[in-house]
Amino acid sequence: MEDYAAEGKSIARVEGKVIFIERVVPGDLVDIRLGKNKKDWAEAYPIRFHALSPERVEPFCNHFGTCGGCQWQMLPYEKQLFYKQKQVGEALQRIGKINFPPLLPIRGAKETQYYRNKLEYTFCTKQYIPADQFDKENASAGAVGAAGFHARGFFDKVVQIDQCYLQAEPTNLIRKSLADFAALHDLAFYDFKQHTGFLRNVQVRICETGEIMVNVIVGYDDAAMIKPLLEALLERVPTISTLLYTVNTKFNDSIYDLQPVIFSGRGYITEKLEDYYFKIGPKSFFQTNTRQAEQLYSITREFAELSGSEIVYDLYCGTGSIGIFLSKRAKKIIGVELIPEAIQDARENALLNQIGNAEFYAGDVIRICDDAFFATHGRPDVIITDPPRAGMPEKLVKKILEIEAPVVVYVSCNPATQARDLSLLDEKYVITKLQPVDMFPHTHHIENVAQLKLRK
Repeated sequence: MEDYAAEGKSIARVEGKVIFIERVVPGDLVDIRLGKNKKDWAEAYPIRFHALSPERVEPFCNHFGTCGGCQWQMLPYEKQLFYKQKQVGEALQRIGKINFPPLLPIRGAKETQYYRNKLEYTFCTKQYIPADQFDKENASAGAVGAAGFHARGFFDKVVQIDQCYLQAEPTNLIRKSLADFAALHDLAFYDFKQHTGFLRNVQVRICETGEIMVNVIVGYDDAAMIKPLLEALLERVPTISTLLYTVNTKFNDSIYDLQPVIFSGRGYITEKLEDYYFKIGPKSFFQTNTRQAEQLYSITREFAELSGSEIVYDLYCGTGSIGIFLSKRAKKIIGVELIPEAIQDARENALLNQIGNAEFYAGDVIRICDDAFFATHGRPDVIITDPPRAGMPEKLVKKILEIEAPVVVYVSCNPATQARDLSLLDEKYVITKLQPVDMFPHTHHIENVAQLKLRK
């Protein structure tokens, strides 16, 4: 292996052909088996290791390699940061094909374990067993229930987790308590193929304030089963601040269109970033790494170069976190978001923080930002955009070019789609600063913040 590519795959070249290989490190010497095989490139996975790279370190989690939650535990954290920074630069160069300034040094995380404020565990009738551990004697073990994470590439099998290092306790205690009670009282785990079973998922949120929210997702509504399950959980984990349950009879795990029911507590928890507080409900979107979110938002605020007189438009504002974070240094914050529930959360968060110069609107940015809207709220001096992994629709890029705000700050969780969008914005904007930020240690994911200024 000679290098890393996007999505955490290593690169090898054989007779001029590029091969992308999973689960290996640059410097490994391996035999591989090809999967997808094209004329100029192929995908592969290792079947035998002859020599291990000197870059490797011992993973700290027993489930590494089986669970797909962390892909890079075998790399020292400094090397993870090196390859992530390189990934951003290569995406801008290869996809953007535009001039850009040198990247600022990547902002790494001080805590590389227990950094997630939200996790979701799955309860499943089928336990995933790796091929090298499978034999005839345990052939029937696949039917044993498992509580943990979906195995990579399997929708119907789950890796049984003993201890997860992504989130602080009592996360493991919560998962085990539910699984133990279900086993003791014959409450069936969910079967993804048969669409049967009672216990499906549990979502755990743990805030910097110490508040804990748990949402237990069940396959059908049965008070005689739900009530004792949740009472037992509260008895074993009394530090839970608010406990909810959600009945999901659908074939998929999403709960955005379902209504969680409050079993105990207020039904929400409060998170803190700097001196700002944010109300988080069971369906609220919030940055998953609170401590690194402070870094990300601080960089965004710095790149906005606010003096107190600017009108800031926060696109994809979600629950208003970035806009509120910038509000003290701006004249006015205008947040726009497609999801009405998120806008309601944003307005409540503004009230919670006594922010009087922030307004939030639900709808499509392309339709909302017309001349009448500008006449009412003023044209933006700064635009903040923080789109999902797919990046911005081309129509929105054209709208930003049409608006011609002097400064644009583009926060991205996908350097590839960001590079594509920056290439389009190059028509009127020049990139002036680039700052990668690592939100998810031991994974290949990377955030990048770009500052753009209108060409003169």
